[in-house]
Amino acid sequence: MFVASRKAGLHKILGIRRLIHCMQWQMSSSQTAGDTTHLMQHLSRRIQAAGPLTVASYMQEVLTNPVSGYYMHKDVFGQKGDFITSPEISQVFGELVAVWCIHEWLRVGHPDQTLNLVELGPGRGTLAADILRVIAQFADLRDRTSLHLVEVSPKLSEMQAEKLCENTNVKRDASSERGRPGNEKLCEDINVKRDASSESGRPGNENTSPASASALPSDADVTGRYRMGLSKSGVPVHWYRSINDLPCMPAVYVAHEFFDALPIHKFQRTGAGWREIMVDIDSSISNALMPSLRFVLAPSVTPATVLINKLETRDHVEICPEGGVIAQSLAMRITEDGGCALIIDYGHNGTNTDTFRGFRSHKLHDVLCEPGTADLTADVDFAYLRQQAGDDVAIFGPIPQQSFLTNMAIDVRFKKLLMNSPAENHNDLISGYDMIMNPQKMGDRFKFFTIMSRRVYAADAPQEKPAGFVPAL
Repeated sequence: MFVASRKAGLHKILGIRRLIHCMQWQMSSSQTAGDTTHLMQHLSRRIQAAGPLTVASYMQEVLTNPVSGYYMHKDVFGQKGDFITSPEISQVFGELVAVWCIHEWLRVGHPDQTLNLVELGPGRGTLAADILRVIAQFADLRDRTSLHLVEVSPKLSEMQAEKLCENTNVKRDASSERGRPGNEKLCEDINVKRDASSESGRPGNENTSPASASALPSDADVTGRYRMGLSKSGVPVHWYRSINDLPCMPAVYVAHEFFDALPIHKFQRTGAGWREIMVDIDSSISNALMPSLRFVLAPSVTPATVLINKLETRDHVEICPEGGVIAQSLAMRITEDGGCALIIDYGHNGTNTDTFRGFRSHKLHDVLCEPGTADLTADVDFAYLRQQAGDDVAIFGPIPQQSFLTNMAIDVRFKKLLMNSPAENHNDLISGYDMIMNPQKMGDRFKFFTIMSRRVYAADAPQEKPAGFVPAL
């Protein structure tokens, strides 16, 4: 038996409140009730068959379950969604990230090679679109740029294709529409030829320019690709489900609000040592039609406990092994193939404890209530990412978003944007600037963290830092 994490009386009161809250929400919204019921029944069957779930397994099911996962079949971003991101708030954010990507790409020693830009978890594609818009201003660079998007959600990949390629340039693999990895036998004879208007500012109106064609990886390198197309400016765009599916290539990797959604394991220090926090059915208040969930403590050591640092001093820790594996993969790719990575997320430097939470309609939401209807997230532990990346790469950050954008001369760009914008747009522009820069809002909450090649940022030259991590002159 697993033991409850609260005293029985208090737990029952809180459980009843959760059940009432969930019932009230279900009665007021029928749009996703079916999916929620399906997911809850699936979770309930898993728990009944194999026992309580780790928080990591629970998060994975809730966020990416192929049938009812939160991210899989709907638009969750923006004012009408559950949360909003910096690129959606201000175009200046994406523009400065683009400047950073170009600057560091030239600095790491690949000025004549194809700029392979990789974004992990691209959301609606807003950040990628802003970056491509900046790159399009440099004809030579634009003609040797390719974009690679790592996206597991069929719905979001469609939205990204619509924003970046208007879907008229997109080819899909037949199996990708059924949630299976593509075999690169592209079907649906969607014409990739664009009309003259799509080639504005670009010579010729051929299907693909020679430079763009050369930016496409060979078929042998793209076995994991499930979608491809051309951006409005002619940049090849490729979609993959995992970082492991990416071809080996020098690249600039960008991950904005990606790591915070990766599954975490939660642990509590007890008198008997570390115990993992699990998700179980609350049999005291559940019924067949409306199961209820609760947190419990594992009665003994679980396999994931080995992840805890032996020198850990906190009494409650959250560890994201998937995030650690991705950090290792980025470090290995940068060391072996070249490039750099920029990670942007809310997080801490190994100090925070219980940060697991849910968001729905821009408000905090009970993580165990109506799974699949709210975003689940946890602060990124940048100290853990640094440890997992290892010593073969140079690590900078985390630093606050306000500091990074200030170092990237956001004020200069913002003043120019105001000068060139209609007066009726000024209030919105100023409000967006305040949201991403104000320390009481996103300015301090979000952090910038980068993984760089030791070939450029050597250990014996600590004064050398990448753009944005040193004050601008």
